[in-house]
Amino acid sequence: MNEDNRRNTKKMAKKSIIYFFLGAFTLIQLFPFYWLVTFSFKSNTEIFDSHNLAGLPKVWRLENYTDALLGGGILTYFLNSVFYSAVTVAVSTILAAMAAYAIIRMNWKFKGIAAMIFTLGIMIPVQATLLPLFQALDRMELRQGYLGLLLPYIAFAMPMSIMILSGFYRSVPREIEEAACIDGCGIYAMFFRIILPIVRPGIATASIFAFLNTWNELLFANTFVDKQELKTLPVGIMSFVGEHSTNWGVIGAGMVVATLPTVVIYFLLSKQVQESLTIGAVKG
Repeated sequence: MNEDNRRNTKKMAKKSIIYFFLGAFTLIQLFPFYWLVTFSFKSNTEIFDSHNLAGLPKVWRLENYTDALLGGGILTYFLNSVFYSAVTVAVSTILAAMAAYAIIRMNWKFKGIAAMIFTLGIMIPVQATLLPLFQALDRMELRQGYLGLLLPYIAFAMPMSIMILSGFYRSVPREIEEAACIDGCGIYAMFFRIILPIVRPGIATASIFAFLNTWNELLFANTFVDKQELKTLPVGIMSFVGEHSTNWGVIGAGMVVATLPTVVIYFLLSKQVQESLTIGAVKG
């Protein structure tokens, strides 16, 4: 009995230590979001008050959100970002799913070259493509509309999505496709009805990467679009910084608005992401 008690005590002590460090790690990760939310309700005087850097606001300034959403045009920028992100995720994921399947599962002459080109898309820095893309979009007169951003966003989202989905396609047994062919299933029906549901966790993972990269992108959005009403949320928040004075509480409110969709998207797709990590651990 004494030995059992000692073992139980040791297990409880280990669990307590683990839970302590996990709790501390959780608080450290949540603190920046807490600070941002409290920051968004403060005035400039409170924000720069050294005695209340991380404390709750003395006066909760709800007008910061009103000024950001209505007066600062954040709502328009927010809807633009939603549009760009939704179209980019939908188009790039579908194209990447088909391209990755063709590269991994089909035998054709130039699939090695195609795979190398998409790999280069991950390796080349985005900044190195800024000038040639700007000149190309300007000559095609695409900088006055949505395509000026959508085309680069989709093109740069595809390489990472193809790399993610390629790993999932390799884990799918070929016997499934052979059985589908024997049953008279065509290539398109097999792909959309059988293969895509199997790699759904991979699609969720690729979608999250594409969404985050598009939602947080600033360089292209600030360069490739001329019309102010077509620009995205990061550009809109940046425009709040004044030459002589800046209302930092309004900027904080805009940053909270920009952060919430990423949190919601993660919670909606967290189950699929966890499944993808489990599949990777088992298969790899």
